[in-house]
Amino acid sequence: MAAESAFERLLIRRLMELYPGAVILKNDANNLQGFPDRTILWRDRWACLEVKASGSSPHQPNQDYYVDLLNHMSYSSFVYPSNLKDVLHGLQLSFRAQRPTRLLER
Repeated sequence: MAAESAFERLLIRRLMELYPGAVILKNDANNLQGFPDRTILWRDRWACLEVKASGSSPHQPNQDYYVDLLNHMSYSSFVYPSNLKDVLHGLQLSFRAQRPTRLLER
């Protein structure tokens, strides 16, 4: 668990460097079991990340469900040290995405 919490601190520092002014929330596992650990709010975008110590760390019940569901809504992923660069890239692409204007015109 110590490795996961140390990685989570590093992740938060990195996110704050990349997205100044972002609000990073720690979600309560007791509130909605399996919901990702962190929600990132930046400008008019959001994402959720489930932090793991490694790619082989076990997934708790419902974690795969929520990561997949939220990824279809915006961006969500499992993140661990060996995939950090890929996740940050995916987050960057998601945060850059433009909203379709035709949906806003309705």
